[in-house]
Amino acid sequence: MKPGSSPSNSAVFSKDPEQVPGSQIPYENFLDCIHCGLCTAACPTYLETGNENDSPRGRIYLMRAIVDQRIELSDAVRGHLDLCLDCRSCETACPSGVQYGRLIEPFRVDVHKMESEDSAGPQNDWFHRWILYRLFPYPNRIRWTLLPARVMQFLRIDKVVNALRLPYLLPAKLRRMNDLLPRLQPAEPALPEILPAKGTQRARVALFTGCVSEAMYSHVNHATARVLQANGCEVIVPRTQGCCGAIHYHSGADEEAIKFALQNLAAFDLENIDAIIVNVAGCGAMLKDYGHIAEETKGVPAEQVEKLKQLATKFRDVSEFLFELGPIAPEGEIPIQATYHDACHLVHAQKVQNQPRKLLELVPGLELIPLNESTICCGAAGSYNLTQPEMADQLGQRKLKNILDTGANVVISGNVGCTLQIDSKLRQAHKPLWVAHPMEILDLSYRNQKPTL
Repeated sequence: MKPGSSPSNSAVFSKDPEQVPGSQIPYENFLDCIHCGLCTAACPTYLETGNENDSPRGRIYLMRAIVDQRIELSDAVRGHLDLCLDCRSCETACPSGVQYGRLIEPFRVDVHKMESEDSAGPQNDWFHRWILYRLFPYPNRIRWTLLPARVMQFLRIDKVVNALRLPYLLPAKLRRMNDLLPRLQPAEPALPEILPAKGTQRARVALFTGCVSEAMYSHVNHATARVLQANGCEVIVPRTQGCCGAIHYHSGADEEAIKFALQNLAAFDLENIDAIIVNVAGCGAMLKDYGHIAEETKGVPAEQVEKLKQLATKFRDVSEFLFELGPIAPEGEIPIQATYHDACHLVHAQKVQNQPRKLLELVPGLELIPLNESTICCGAAGSYNLTQPEMADQLGQRKLKNILDTGANVVISGNVGCTLQIDSKLRQAHKPLWVAHPMEILDLSYRNQKPTL
């Protein structure tokens, strides 16, 4: 469908606006798009399909046509909208400043909520109810669930299981979860609630530890805390913090997402900290959007909206914060060749691109090799690689090729979802490269240790 033209189905419907998804989105937000098409070259799904309906301007036109009641939300239209990764690369490319995330996200929330009323939405299927909602947001539950996997990996039983192709007996989504499971490192003990700064104290910050990241990559949280300490930060780790709420919000459960937001509001003492540090790009994008989400969610009192807006201003990606603070240069040599992958929700949603590279350039011996299409999504996109496996695999293979073309022996990424996706593709290709977080590299350099590759 060409933007600006009439859809093939030109019938005009007359539904109650309350029954039309997207009707609560400010209409001028749709009109910000001038259909110039500069976003198409940055859109991963359009690059793969070449279909205008799978581009940002095509999807904006489809959403607007639904709001105008010029077309119905058919299965075909829904398919084009669902294929969107919500990577927001179009926002970076757009000269008109279209806030695509503030269109596609509330539109999807409306669609999912309307479906759930008919018992057909994602909130009612077994995978969302038992895995995404009742497992992923809770680190302790994930740890217990992963215990058999840790035992199997320790005894090398997992290799036998995979060689016998036993995972193919699992439901498709659980099979993909098995494929994404990395080699699990020994679980780290919980961080102390207060970690003192080393040397002169320059800042007092809180650390957001996350859910999946804390359960599977707790060593990254420990590395992040040590790097902050080395840069003169006192680090506070509130025990009562919770999930950012992204899993719920992106599947239409906005009220549950707000509950997590309010839990985090109560957990962090905003008056006595300079920033809340986040080391997962997907979480950071969600946390920084608390104010917008609270405004768009029905039933949230104005007082809570204002408090969540204040909370949102405190969140900083760790690379963003350290760059603003002025990093203390590490001295330990890390003699590796690495390439840096830009996580979508860091580079596009949070506009953090140069800061991680500048920090890594401080590490003696580290050579950063440019990555072709670094800002194109790897196909992870939260739970996208579980719900849209075909496109996720296409983008994963595209990213894998670009990584291998660099000749690097380490891949660096600031998002747990990207790490899982890229690590999985590397293992499937029998290319055992280390996929590291920027803070892991800096931490090794500050402690004058060498990585084990």
